[in-house]
Amino acid sequence: MENIDAIDIKIIAAVQNDGRITINDLAGSVGLSASPCARRLRILEESGVIKGYTATIDQTKVGLPVSAFASIKLERQREEDLDRFAKAVAGWPEVVDCYLMTGQRDYLMRIVVKDLQAYEAFIKLKLTRLDGIASIETSFALDQVKRAEVLPLEHA
Repeated sequence: MENIDAIDIKIIAAVQNDGRITINDLAGSVGLSASPCARRLRILEESGVIKGYTATIDQTKVGLPVSAFASIKLERQREEDLDRFAKAVAGWPEVVDCYLMTGQRDYLMRIVVKDLQAYEAFIKLKLTRLDGIASIETSFALDQVKRAEVLPLEHA
């Protein structure tokens, strides 16, 4: 969507901070009446600017305290190898983030598990069984200093 204006930015910022905000409250916060606000919100959703709504869950409180960051280097960076890797990762629920990277490594993944044994099982039963992986380097998070799903729209 190319024509995002200041009102759209206000709508996006408001729903980023509270995905459960009512249309009336949203309209009031962005200076519109309910109907035009609902229409703009629907357009933002249908165009894919707003991809969905989720709850932010404390991973430790649901028994998944370990965040491992794995840097993956593939043997080759051909399109079919990249596609095969991406398709496999999409089916692994332990992988909560995965990025195709520049630099020394091809992918950076965040894997969330209950303990080191679960991470070892993930590596042995899933990741290392995927053809074309040259190396895996893992770092474990000691503490989460910041995590945000809210984009810095005022700086865009």
